[in-house]
Amino acid sequence: MKTLIIAEKPSVGKEIARVLGATQKSKTHIEGKDVIVTWALGHLLGLKMPEEYKKEWATWDLNTLPLIPEKMLTTPLKNTRSQLKAIKQLADRKDIGSAVIATDAGREGELVARWILEYVHFNKPIKRLWISSQTDKAIKEGFNQLQPSKKYDTLYDSAVARSEADWLIGLNVTRALTVKYQDSLSAGRVQTPTLAMVRKQEAKIQSFVPETFYTVQLVIDGKKATIQDSALRKFSERQKAEDLVASLKNKSVIVKEIKEKQSIQQAPLPYDLTELQREANLRYQFSAKKTLSLMQTLYERHKVLSYPRTDSKYLTQDMIGTMKERVAAIQNFAPDEVKGILKRGAQVTQKGVFNTAKVTDHHGIIPTEERPRPEKMEADELKIYRMVVERFIGLFLPAYNVSKTTIVFSAATTLFSLQQEEVIEKGWKKEVQKQSEKGYQLNEQLTQPTYTIQMQLTEAPARLSEGTLLQNMEKNGLGTPATRAEIIEKLIKSDLMERNQNKLSTTPKGQQLLTLVNPALVTPELTRKWEEALEEIAKGTLKKEVFLKQIKNETARLVTEIKNSTETYKDHALTTKICPDCGELLKERSGRDGKMLICSSTTCSYKRRKDPKVSNHRCAQCHRKMEIHEGKNGNYFKCKYCNITEKIEGKSSKKPSKHETSKLMKKINKQEEVESPLALAMKAAMERKGN
Repeated sequence: MKTLIIAEKPSVGKEIARVLGATQKSKTHIEGKDVIVTWALGHLLGLKMPEEYKKEWATWDLNTLPLIPEKMLTTPLKNTRSQLKAIKQLADRKDIGSAVIATDAGREGELVARWILEYVHFNKPIKRLWISSQTDKAIKEGFNQLQPSKKYDTLYDSAVARSEADWLIGLNVTRALTVKYQDSLSAGRVQTPTLAMVRKQEAKIQSFVPETFYTVQLVIDGKKATIQDSALRKFSERQKAEDLVASLKNKSVIVKEIKEKQSIQQAPLPYDLTELQREANLRYQFSAKKTLSLMQTLYERHKVLSYPRTDSKYLTQDMIGTMKERVAAIQNFAPDEVKGILKRGAQVTQKGVFNTAKVTDHHGIIPTEERPRPEKMEADELKIYRMVVERFIGLFLPAYNVSKTTIVFSAATTLFSLQQEEVIEKGWKKEVQKQSEKGYQLNEQLTQPTYTIQMQLTEAPARLSEGTLLQNMEKNGLGTPATRAEIIEKLIKSDLMERNQNKLSTTPKGQQLLTLVNPALVTPELTRKWEEALEEIAKGTLKKEVFLKQIKNETARLVTEIKNSTETYKDHALTTKICPDCGELLKERSGRDGKMLICSSTTCSYKRRKDPKVSNHRCAQCHRKMEIHEGKNGNYFKCKYCNITEKIEGKSSKKPSKHETSKLMKKINKQEEVESPLALAMKAAMERKGN
């Protein structure tokens, strides 16, 4: 009998098949002597939409809300039906005796596979592959240590609870807001408080009033000592600062106190996903989504990094024996350091990193034993890989040791303090330069002390960057490492938030949404409670049904709040332009190809680009790129600089869309006339293009 192995995506499935020796390839699976490896394409099933439960739920009407199905059901996703059908055919084969879930080892990965197995009614033994890297070694070891799928039943319950709760809250609240205020208003228990964080920072900036203040500093050997008492450090008027300097001018300054403290800093722990996204945003201005995408490529294709979607920074005890092999793999990235580390036996100096109890689904992000091939990596992939390698190397280096000295100077009754640092051991902070500071003796009197007055302005708070927003989301329990990037992208695509030079801001639409949506959805408290409950379900200490009953009650309450609200809404996307088809005003929307103008009437489908599309065709006079305009007789080129117009000659270079191609192929396959089916279909396609 053979084992059916279900991976989460084709690239992973192909690697598993290669490691297990399966070689008979087909479009939907790869077969071997004892195994058949197939794959999902992410989720193949989703929860049914309202109209699939009841016909009357298809209409967006406040009177039908809240929508709460008696039992929530799944349905195949339209674009991946063929793969789901192929998996069902494989599962029904008589020579299949068992299955292995080999999707991503986490909550969503469990949901992907379980929904598939439930849909195909698989009733044979099921085991679970749980690995944290995609190397050949990890895959082989994982298949030697397969676990019964029952061990992960509570994780599956947690995933189902999360999915159904998001459907109930998100769909009902979004539909209620959209219908009541006649605009597309998306809300949810994670995205709305995330949006509120950005708005809260904006409010601080808007209410900020800069203030001028003055400071007095004692200048000693080119160094500046500040007034020790923070309450006396700032002067609102320059005259007060000058009065203090005048009173100290002829007073002697002595060393009143010397306090020394040695500070030892161990190397930081490995990255978890959120910290890596934050730092990549700070260093390279990468979006969270881009960083995650690069990490996935390094994990799946290059196999040089461990599983990226982790919220842990620790390693398990059983990984101690793998450290030497991992260090050897990265020697080309830091040859001198690695040589020394290997010479010392690859001994980890940061012993606290090995803590099995603090590892959740996956350990911290570290290099695998696979030797990287930089020539096959893109520049941005290398940047992320180097970040992880630098952090990993630090685990084997000595601690950073610095002597911190605080010298307190007395000038009459005013005390000034000077901070000095002397590096004893650079350790893992290799970029730090060792330097020695001037020494002082207790009761030593300074000669010719001088003072300086500085005028300063209080600084306005900065807008949130994606990195700081990720940090706030993590702190408040909003989303998971795997979902935070998508939440930010969804807010931007929904026209609720904007990204400008790595800084985030809310749109007028987003600002209004926060006044219209239920107060319970604006704060992170609801999500924090959800995540705690979902964690309890995963641990088996809370029943999924108990949690979902609470969610249904909360859904009904939130919908009632929106129905009874007296708030008003102004659509800032409305323009003064009139729809040529129905006479209603046009709205501005962000599209894939830029800004679009669409009709505000829900019964009208008119839309056009806000600004003309820029072509690669050059103006004959100024040689700049010309725009494509629409006219009564079709499209034409126009130069906005010279106002010259030109006909668009020749065949259209526009490629048919996937939908058009699919439609064309169906027509070809259905043709039964005497004339060539291909000729007939091509003639129809050309006639359509000519119109």
